[in-house]
Amino acid sequence: MKFAQVLSLLSSAALAAAANTVTFVSLDDTDRTIYFTPNAGREEIDSVKVAAGDNVTAEIPDGWIGNWYSISAGQPNVPGMLGEVAFQGWNGFTYFDVSAIVEPNDHDGVKEMYPLEAQTPTSGCEEFPCDNAYYVWDDVQTKVTPETDLVCTLGSGASPLSGRNDKSVKRDFVLGKF
Repeated sequence: MKFAQVLSLLSSAALAAAANTVTFVSLDDTDRTIYFTPNAGREEIDSVKVAAGDNVTAEIPDGWIGNWYSISAGQPNVPGMLGEVAFQGWNGFTYFDVSAIVEPNDHDGVKEMYPLEAQTPTSGCEEFPCDNAYYVWDDVQTKVTPETDLVCTLGSGASPLSGRNDKSVKRDFVLGKF
């Protein structure tokens, strides 16, 4: 094999290993479709179907910024709770949060997000409302991880992280108001 071919194969393998993913985990007996909304100038991503009780991993383009929402089978396509992400953001990190800004009463769609390996930090709630989601435009709730593989839970079942006692820093603390 020629040196150039070896380098090409190694580059392809490195790019494949660096792919961003979101694994959608259904926590109940409802089929859902995930709809992606890219920020301006970012790639479109096809919707993903997640069967009741199933896990589906979606590949996300390098440097993708945008959000997604979940629609339960038989329901109108109206955005609710959002999963928001910026892959390969500032300093190459992944920034993410669960946003309740569009529809804070959507308690059946996107629930929690967290890095696949570390499983911390988390954004979102096992039960809404909670103090670990993004509710107003200037909330200090965006989480950051060096990981490029995230988990997003869906539905009304118990979280895979249930029973953990992860605490978020309160907004006043971040703003220096003790």
